[in-house]
Amino acid sequence: MRAAVFNAPGEIDVEERPRPEIEAPTDAIVRVTHTAVCGSDLWFYRGDSDRDAGSPVGHEPMGIVEEVGDDVTSVDPGDRVLAPFAISCGECEFCRKGLHTSCENGDSWGGDNGGGQGEYVRSTHADGTLVRVPDRHADDEDTLRSLLPLTDVMGTGHHAAVSAGVEEGSTVAVIGDGAVGLCGVLAARRLGAERIIAVGHHEDRLELAEEFGATETVSERGEAAVERIRELTYGGPNHVMECVGAASAMNTAIDAVRPGGTIGYVGVPYGVEEEGLDVFGMFGQNVTLAGGVAPVRAYAEELMDDVLQGTLDPAPIFTETVGLDEVAEGYRMMDEREAIKVLVKPHGDA
Repeated sequence: MRAAVFNAPGEIDVEERPRPEIEAPTDAIVRVTHTAVCGSDLWFYRGDSDRDAGSPVGHEPMGIVEEVGDDVTSVDPGDRVLAPFAISCGECEFCRKGLHTSCENGDSWGGDNGGGQGEYVRSTHADGTLVRVPDRHADDEDTLRSLLPLTDVMGTGHHAAVSAGVEEGSTVAVIGDGAVGLCGVLAARRLGAERIIAVGHHEDRLELAEEFGATETVSERGEAAVERIRELTYGGPNHVMECVGAASAMNTAIDAVRPGGTIGYVGVPYGVEEEGLDVFGMFGQNVTLAGGVAPVRAYAEELMDDVLQGTLDPAPIFTETVGLDEVAEGYRMMDEREAIKVLVKPHGDA
C-alpha cells in the first residue's frame, strides 16, 4: 500500500509500505477513505519534536472495514467507521472510567499498524476503538466531512470545554484559533456558554470563530491580550480553554482567568520546561488546572449524535482537501498558515 512517511523535518514522502494484516483475533483492517493533517503533526514536521526517519504518520482515520479478526463483534466488513487518534481496548480500568488515552493496552496508528495517512490501517482492539457510522449516513460526503473531526480535534476541543467546567450560562475564553480552538468554540456553545471570547491572531479564523458561536474576539498578543480579556469580562472569565500547546498560551490562560476559575488545557505544553509555568500565580489565586490529552473515544457517540441530527458541524475547519500524492503540500499549507486543517483522501474520491 501507499502511505505518508516522515523522513526528515520538512520532508513528508509517499512510499510503498507493507499493507497491515490481521495478527490477532481482536484486530480489524480498515481501508482509509478520509484522514487529515493535524496541528500536532507540525511539531515533528518542523523538527520541534523527535520522530524516527521512515516512520508512517497520521492518526485521524475514517474508512471502510475490510476484514475483522474472529473475536471482533462490534463491526463487520463493509461498515463505515471513524477511529479516535488513540487505540484503546475499552475494557481496562481507565477505559471504563472514560480515560481511553491511558488505556493499559493502548496502541497508536503508526509503526506496523500503517499510519493514519495511508491507504490502510490495522486497528488493534477494534471493539474498543472503532466507532461505527450508521448505514444511512455511511456514504453521505457532507456528513462524513462533519464526522471526521471527531477522530481528534472536535473531541479535543470538547475535552477542553469539559475540563474548564463550561456549562449553561458560562463566560469562557478560548485561547487559540487553530482547528482545536475553533472546535473548542463549538463545544463551548454546545454546552450552553453565554459568552465565548475567541483569542487568536488570524482575522479569517476569528471570523470563523464568530460563525461557530464566539460572541467576542481578541486579536492582541501577550499582555495586551490578557488586558483585553480581563477588560471584556470585568476581571477575567471563570473558564479558560487553552487550545494551543505552548508555554506562552498557557501563561496567557493563567494570567487571564478569574480568581477561583478553571483552566482546561488540551494543547501539548511545548516550551513549558524552558519558559516555566506560573504555578505560584495559580496557587495564589486558587486557580484550577485540568485537562490533558483528550480521551476522544469517550465523547465520540454523543458528538456523533449531534452531527447526525444537524446541531453540530465542525466541517468548515477543513479549508483544503488533497489526495495522498499531495499530502506534503497539505503539511506545507498548514505550516505556513494557508490552511486551518487539511483533509486527505488516500484513495481519491473513490
